[in-house]
Amino acid sequence: MFVVTPAYAQSNPTEGTHSETGAPGGETHGGGAFPPFDSSTYASQLLWLAITFGLFYLFMSRVIVPRIGGILEHRRDRIAQDLDEANRLKEEADEAIAAYEQELADARKKASAIAETAREKAKAAAEAERTKTEAELNAKMADAEKSIAAIKQEALAEVDTIAEETATDVVKHLLGGSVTKAEVAAAIRAASGK
Repeated sequence: MFVVTPAYAQSNPTEGTHSETGAPGGETHGGGAFPPFDSSTYASQLLWLAITFGLFYLFMSRVIVPRIGGILEHRRDRIAQDLDEANRLKEEADEAIAAYEQELADARKKASAIAETAREKAKAAAEAERTKTEAELNAKMADAEKSIAAIKQEALAEVDTIAEETATDVVKHLLGGSVTKAEVAAAIRAASGK
């Protein structure tokens, strides 16, 4: 930065606001080389570089790095809390699943017991019905056998009468004579072996 004093401005009226003008060979008129490349200013540049780096290092180590560390610590704590919460919820879900499976097993046992009880009741009812039906059938069979025996007795009793009548009619028609009932009955008893 150039400071132009009033005395200097008046003493050099031909000079414009620029003190340097470019020349075709890259040479400059007036002040010399570009300041960062001027070897006479290397010491001051290195000093300012060291001061600036030191201040930047202090700023980073005191302000930026602790904030980033705090953010990272906060995030790590939050992630740890989220993982703990997830583990807790997973354990609760596992417990709920175990309780559900236990209740399901109990319900299956109850259903099996109810089905077994119903099966036993149905089996007992069927057995009682079968026994009752068998008893009724046995009673009917006994009645039928009695009826058959009575009919058989009547038929057998009538067989003798029918045989007597038939024998009497046969003798009348074939032989032309008459026979008494007592003679026919004696002949039938002799033939049947009574």
